[in-house]
Formats: sequence, structure tokens, C-alpha cells
Amino acid sequence: MAEQMREEILAYKRDRIVQEAVKLFYERGFTGTTLDDIAAELGVTKPFIYTHFRSKVELLAALCQPTIEMSLEAVANAAESTGTPTERLRRAMGDFARVVLQRQANIAIFFREEKNLSPEALAEINTLRRKFDRVLSGLLREGVSAGEFNIPDISVAALALGGMISWAYTWHRPEGRLALDDVCAALADLALRMTGVAV
Repeated sequence: MAEQMREEILAYKRDRIVQEAVKLFYERGFTGTTLDDIAAELGVTKPFIYTHFRSKVELLAALCQPTIEMSLEAVANAAESTGTPTERLRRAMGDFARVVLQRQANIAIFFREEKNLSPEALAEINTLRRKFDRVLSGLLREGVSAGEFNIPDISVAALALGGMISWAYTWHRPEGRLALDDVCAALADLALRMTGVAV
């Protein structure tokens, strides 16, 4: 019980550091933010951060990689679920859009600061991205085989669909005209139209 509580406290502390880093990296950029800045916002000293992260670069990876993992999980879970390829693609794109829009700042930081990631972290993220493309391509291929999708080039289609939804981080405004659910549904509908499905 005590060990579990200790793990939960450590996870909470790490999460608080990551949350503050997301806020500051988003506002000031990676190079414009120091670990001292993050520590000051948290009301702790820099050594407190070093007990959880070895460097600012490691902290950057810790706020980028989970978003890619969550995106892959959203698409993989939908692809492996029940239903027609059309139903599963709608679910995959809607769930993927939700991850992107709920973690808008993390996505923005990743695209802006990718160059500052360590080669190891970038290699891990790129492996996840390739797996994402493979899973999505597999679902598109199923739809083509079932006669539900009309796609001349599945690889290009997977990249286009992934790019369209990823890019929503640049224009989505939480206080905008459409609620989050509506934006996710609209993006899922657009994805289906791109595959030739009449929505």
C-alpha cells in the first residue's frame, strides 16, 4: 500500500512538472524557457525537477511522446473494434481528432520543437508515427477490399488523413463556434468523404 502511494505521488509530481513545461514551452518556446522558469512556476527548486527528469530535452520528450502514443492507441483501438470499415474509420478519425484537440499545446510544441528532441527520442516517436500510418493504411485497405472505399493510393490517403487531423491543432479554438464533439464529428465525416464514402 505504501509503495503504491509512493508511486502515485511520484507520478503526480512528474505530471505537474510536465503540465507546467507544456504551458511555458507553448508560450515561450523550448529555447525561451529554462528549468529555473519551470521550477519558479511550480514553487520548487531546480534540483526537484532533476529528481524526475535528467534534462530539459528529456522533459520535452516526456510531453511529446505520450500524445503520439495516444493517437496511435485511438486509431488502433478503433481499427480492431467491431463494425464495418466505414464505421471503424469514422470512430478512428473522431477519436484521433479528440486526442489532437485535447492536447493541442502538446502537438504544437512537438511540431515546433521536434528539432530539439534527442536523436533517441525522435527515433522512438518516428517509430510510433510509422506504426500509426501502418494501422491506418490497414484499415483503409480493408475498406477498399470490402468495396466501401475508393482510394487509388492507400499510403498517400493514410498520410493525407493523418495530416488533415493533426493540423487541426493550428486552427481549433476551444471557445469557437463548434463544441469539441462537433469538430471531431465534422473531421471524421470529411475523412470518410476523402475515401469516397457518401456521408
